[in-house]
Amino acid sequence: MKFWILMLAASAAFAAEPAPDWAKRDLRAGIIGTDTSHVPAFTGLFQSHPEWKIKVVAAFKGGSPDIPASADRVEKFAATLKEKHGVEIVPSIEALLERVDVVLLESVDGRPHLAQATPVLKAGKRLFIDKPLAASLDDARRIAELSKQTGTPFFSSSSSRFHPDIPKLRAGKPTKVQGTSPLSKLKDHPDLFFYGIHGVEAMYAVMGTGCVSVSRKMDGAADVTTGKWKDGRVGIYRSAVKGESLPMVRIWGANGTAETTGRSSYDGLVRVVAEFFHTGRVPVDIAETIEIFEFMTAAQLSSERSGAEVSLADLRRK
Repeated sequence: MKFWILMLAASAAFAAEPAPDWAKRDLRAGIIGTDTSHVPAFTGLFQSHPEWKIKVVAAFKGGSPDIPASADRVEKFAATLKEKHGVEIVPSIEALLERVDVVLLESVDGRPHLAQATPVLKAGKRLFIDKPLAASLDDARRIAELSKQTGTPFFSSSSSRFHPDIPKLRAGKPTKVQGTSPLSKLKDHPDLFFYGIHGVEAMYAVMGTGCVSVSRKMDGAADVTTGKWKDGRVGIYRSAVKGESLPMVRIWGANGTAETTGRSSYDGLVRVVAEFFHTGRVPVDIAETIEIFEFMTAAQLSSERSGAEVSLADLRRK
């Protein structure tokens, strides 16, 4: 009985949480792509925070039949949205856009993101694109250009960027930063776009932009990508090896080493998405997101060239 009294008290306190200054009006949100666990998780977080004034009301399934990680989950998560959260499942993106004010593009496969983002941006709906922004640097650039042409703001990010320890590590002014992902690659994705982006994004959240060249080599069983920054700093992405426990971010600097503790959650990211939907203020500079894609593209090219160093300036000239 005591436990339930405490739970009810906590719920009452939570319900009384005031709306933030940026939550001015009720917004209807739509989801594109129901093939990731982020879909019910994000929807649940919006429902748990009524003070954010955002409700997911409609979703388009999408899905990639040639990728099991998508095809095997799209119907499951669509059913969860409908049955548990009361979300309407609609037959097309066009039907979705008629029902919503803002959009979360959640398709787990980055390949359809350009095609799926295009009607949203042209409709002037503020857009969050979950990781990865796209499946190629060219598509990432085209999405950014379309956003500029239409005057419709968007942003893309991994939840790892909003790990609560990141600001403290960034303030430490490190000279070397290593980011790690729990899974580095899948059979269908030898590149870093699919899971490597978690560690790369966390590393960039501390380092900021300025990478000039990248090399990628195997170090024993670990897949290691090393970036050189124009000011002499070094940014590293290192895959986690089976049985190995690594922090999401580790830094080296004048005061020694430090690292993140625990895992990141979705809470920080979803709150930032909510604020962006209300204000239109982009929380992650698109120039940094594009450089992240340049870093990952250069890493793949380096891997294909037996670890040769790849200049980001060369990618930009192309």
